[in-house]
Amino acid sequence: MSTVVTPQSPVKTTRAAVNTAAPLTSTARKLPAQKATTKKAPLPKTTALQPADTTAPKAAAAKAAAPEKIKPAKKPKLVRDSFTMPKDEYQAIETLKQRANGLQRTAKKSELLRAGIMALSAMDDKNLVAILAKVPALKTGRPMKT
Repeated sequence: MSTVVTPQSPVKTTRAAVNTAAPLTSTARKLPAQKATTKKAPLPKTTALQPADTTAPKAAAAKAAAPEKIKPAKKPKLVRDSFTMPKDEYQAIETLKQRANGLQRTAKKSELLRAGIMALSAMDDKNLVAILAKVPALKTGRPMKT
């Protein structure tokens, strides 16, 4: 079955004509047909009193006046760790989280632990040894399952 195409009628194809055509790629099937039109960008309007390109001197002056770009600080590498602590000390973390919420400041466990490390780092040696003496030593490793 053949179809005659006139300027007034749309293009018709038969199933056989479609099957014998070159196979389409997966992207060609998905993309809509694009028109092959090319448009040129309109030229900027200039007057006899205004030169055509006035941006070149301004751009050079702006580059000279711009300060050097400052590179952002590198993010610190994060380390994941696990540890064992007594249940009452672990519950103290929850108490501190609730206390921070009452002060209109939410806090995560990791933030509280990091703040504690900052506080210990700021102590002098005498106070650090006194605080460490109050912390009981624990057996290392995972606790026994009961």
